[in-house]
Amino acid sequence: MEITARLIEKTATPLSHKDFVQGKVFTVDCEPDLRYAWDDGVAIGRYLKELKQGRIMARRCRECDRIMLPPRMFCERCWRITDEWVQVEDTGTVNTFAISHVDWTAGRIHKGQRFYTPAVIEIDGASAGMGILHLLDEVAPEKIFVGMRVKAVWRPEAERVGAITDIKYFKPV
Repeated sequence: MEITARLIEKTATPLSHKDFVQGKVFTVDCEPDLRYAWDDGVAIGRYLKELKQGRIMARRCRECDRIMLPPRMFCERCWRITDEWVQVEDTGTVNTFAISHVDWTAGRIHKGQRFYTPAVIEIDGASAGMGILHLLDEVAPEKIFVGMRVKAVWRPEAERVGAITDIKYFKPV
C-alpha cells in the first residue's frame, strides 16, 4: 500500500483551481456510442432459443446429481462439464420476493399505480436453490408469500424474441 501511494505521489500531476481557470484542464462535450454486443455463449444461447419456443431448459450434472438453472456448461461444484440438457417445468415456488415502489427503469411508481413484485422462482424440475428472477402478477402484493406456487404466463408465440421476457410474469396456481 505504501509503495502504491509513493508511486502515485511521484507520477500524478496535481491540479489547482488556477489550472482550471487558465484552461490547462478542459472537458470534451460528446455523446458516447454506448452500443454493445453480448455473447450469450452455448448454455445461455440455447436457453434463450428454447424460451422463444415456450420451453425452459436446464443442464444436468450427473456427478453432483444437480439440474442447474440458468443452465451452464460446467458444474461449479465438481468442476466438470455438465452432461445433458433437461427440460424443466414452467411452474415453481416463490423463494423470495420484494414489493417494489420503483420500476425496472428506476422510475418511481406514484401513489395509485401498481407495485412491481420481483421474485426468485425455484423452477420445478431444477435442483433446490436454482431459480430465476422474474415478476409476479395477477396477485395482490399482500397475498404473496414464500412458498407460493406459481406458473409462467408466456407471451403469445408470435411476440417471443428469445429473451427472459418471453415469460411475461408468473402468477399463482
